[in-house]
Amino acid sequence: MSKMLADCPLCNSHQSVEVTTKTEKIPYFGEIMESTMLCSECGFKHADTICIDQKEPVKYTLSVGKENLNSRVVKSQSTTITIPEIGLKVEPGPQSQGYVSNVEGVLNRFEKAVKTALSWAEEDPVKMNAAQILEDLEEVKNGAKKVTMIMEDPFGHSVIVDEAAVKSGLSEEEIKKLKTGFTTFENEELELDRDSE
Repeated sequence: MSKMLADCPLCNSHQSVEVTTKTEKIPYFGEIMESTMLCSECGFKHADTICIDQKEPVKYTLSVGKENLNSRVVKSQSTTITIPEIGLKVEPGPQSQGYVSNVEGVLNRFEKAVKTALSWAEEDPVKMNAAQILEDLEEVKNGAKKVTMIMEDPFGHSVIVDEAAVKSGLSEEEIKKLKTGFTTFENEELELDRDSE
């Protein structure tokens, strides 16, 4: 574990932020670095976990239905998850976090994000679109609908643990199009645009 002092990015106080870092080995993710920042002047705080090991870029594709809702999903902070049939895509931003869950847990995260977007929506077409996405997600969870879950990770830390999951590499062109989460002033965003049929 190491500690150091830095200037605060919020209140600009000189050497007021204590920065603590430590490394650990975590299954699937490899070596990670945990960091915390705390300003003694204004109370600013920030915590982050970063995968240090870099692996080969990877893409997982899985046909999702009721029978594999319990399949293990390991998502790193740099992963883009897409469900094209219902127009859902989550791209990483600086607040994106890695997690270990299952397919149903990923669907529940999508559902929560759509409900949040719905609560902010003012336009009727956006509300109708969000309501349709929620209905589609519920149909997937109760077995009435199948969709494709695609996970793309340019740093190779993500995995879908299911015999039916198709693992492939990513081309240079595909990698260039992916966000990594390591940019300033972006948030993990949910695209509610649905393909016109």
